[in-house]
Amino acid sequence: MAGYTGSKDAYLKRLRRIEGQVRGIERMVEEDKYCIDILTQVSAVTKALQAVSLGLLEDHVGHCVVDAARESDEAAQAKVREAADAIARLVRT
Repeated sequence: MAGYTGSKDAYLKRLRRIEGQVRGIERMVEEDKYCIDILTQVSAVTKALQAVSLGLLEDHVGHCVVDAARESDEAAQAKVREAADAIARLVRT
């Protein structure tokens, strides 16, 4: 079971909202809206995706990493490395 299973419906709701925002940005570009207004919406979508990412990361640490730590030191180290790699990818974006 995934660490986010308990929050799955909330994540899906939030992702659908983000999808709608992206469609709105597409419409703004099609309608030749002002660049700064489009960038403002892109920033809002970016922040919303970052919030989803942080929530998933928190769920991963709280569930997957904790479970691995209960299993063995090696499993815990692997999950911590996996989480650290994910954080590095998030920071680079």
